[in-house]
Amino acid sequence: MITIRNAKPEDLPALIAIEHLCFSLGEAATQEAFEKRIRLIPESFFVAEADGIIAGLINGPVIESPFITDDLFQTIKENPASGGHQTILGLAVSPTFQNRGIASMLLAHMEASAKVSGRVTITLTCKDNLIGYYERHGYLNNGVSSSDHAGEIWYNMSKPLPLR
Repeated sequence: MITIRNAKPEDLPALIAIEHLCFSLGEAATQEAFEKRIRLIPESFFVAEADGIIAGLINGPVIESPFITDDLFQTIKENPASGGHQTILGLAVSPTFQNRGIASMLLAHMEASAKVSGRVTITLTCKDNLIGYYERHGYLNNGVSSSDHAGEIWYNMSKPLPLR
């Protein structure tokens, strides 16, 4: 059974392990970044557990602009109570647990949480190989991002959220 809950400081070793299995060293969030996110944006940092084992994660702050900027990977502020654009800085599922729909469950959970908080959109960046995946989940491809995070080409993806 898969359960989704807010991340806790004691999850850090598992979160870092998953992050490094799913992203290159340049792309992966650091321990310091995860510590800040757990402390400052716990309401938008979730983990998926499969029978008590952390299988995946999703996280990101709420921002004023509609697209992610590279400074977010280092500088995180607390989320506003309502409004803004919910980012997804990281969505990762341990290879052991992939192809079980866990990433889709995490996306749906983040979306539901963002709706409750009155967010305008969910926004993320991805590489070209994942555009189709996000489009199948209702995201729009807004073209190449200004981000050069880890020296890669990223695409801005966004999903409008219905007003409550």
